[in-house]
Amino acid sequence: MTLRLTRLTLTDFRNYAGLRLDAGSSLAAFSGPNGAGKTNLLEAISLLAPGRGLRGATFEELPRRGGAGAWAIAAELAIPSGSVSLGTGWSGQGDSDGAGRLVVIDGHVQKSSGALGQYLRALWLTPAMDRLFAGPASDRRRFLDRLVTAFDPEHGARVVVFEKVMRERNLLLEDQRPDTAWLGSLEAHMAEAAVAIAAARLMAIEGLQHHINEARHASPFPWGEVTIEGEIEALLGTMPAVRAEDEYRTVLVDSRGADRAAGRTLRGPHRSDFAVTHGPRNMPAGQCSTGEQKALLIGLILAQARAVKGVSNMAPVLLLDEVAAHLDGERRRGLFVALGALGCQAWLTGTDAELFVGLGRDAAVFHVEDARISKVTGSR
Repeated sequence: MTLRLTRLTLTDFRNYAGLRLDAGSSLAAFSGPNGAGKTNLLEAISLLAPGRGLRGATFEELPRRGGAGAWAIAAELAIPSGSVSLGTGWSGQGDSDGAGRLVVIDGHVQKSSGALGQYLRALWLTPAMDRLFAGPASDRRRFLDRLVTAFDPEHGARVVVFEKVMRERNLLLEDQRPDTAWLGSLEAHMAEAAVAIAAARLMAIEGLQHHINEARHASPFPWGEVTIEGEIEALLGTMPAVRAEDEYRTVLVDSRGADRAAGRTLRGPHRSDFAVTHGPRNMPAGQCSTGEQKALLIGLILAQARAVKGVSNMAPVLLLDEVAAHLDGERRRGLFVALGALGCQAWLTGTDAELFVGLGRDAAVFHVEDARISKVTGSR
């Protein structure tokens, strides 16, 4: 199913007091100086998909300075059966970490942002991800879980539940004489969520590797081998899910003393790592040059887009922040060809409009400056 954002409306979001942007092109590029508001546009779109957006910001960070303290994002989305309106916002009330966020689809209020995944799924690359493979495991784990959420919109909610219950257990363990019945209940809940998280990760990785392999010799970007290094994921490779739950619950019971001493839960899906090998060089991605890591990451995102489209019949929206600027001419052309072949909508940013020469006749190029957007021309 081909989906396309045709209109984006922002109210008091980041540096935009008010914006109405009509951008129905499959490929839309935004050029302009740093600080103009290009990345803020991509962030707004990312918040119309399940999850916390490409910056992972708290909601109190998003209102425009000098505004009323609230923010809103709305969009019209073209779908095969017609169109659908999506909206999300925060009134300035409630928990900035999630409670109080409003999600609306065609005028109907939704229980959570997971409902947005019925209509829009987004994948993104930003400069902050350039050293993903050489950075801490927590960054790769978050990246992995975002990929999984593009397959399974409810995955993010499961991760949130696991982390919430884990924090409750950690607090309970601080008591000298904790309620063992309550501890057992929390650990059972953790085990159930942990196995569901690990199973979704494994399924997503299998699909991703399949699509990487299919394009191994056709992609302009290097192929990779992807795996998950994690205790719960390993259990699921050797036993049924029900038994894996029992095993992890036993681990939690046996680890109470060690976890109390450490002040945290030492074992579980929150410790897993996303491991990537540069296929042509047979080298761990973290040991590759910065340029090789960037190219490998782009290849992974393109493969993920194909995988999501294949599994859900829904082409994701790609948000590529300053990606073209770091590619040579050949790879940049290869990226544009790959985006056209995917059949999904892609939004790109860069400081120089010349970066988008060759994007295609149907692409739209805009200039952004001081939160004002003007259409430059179609790409060449």
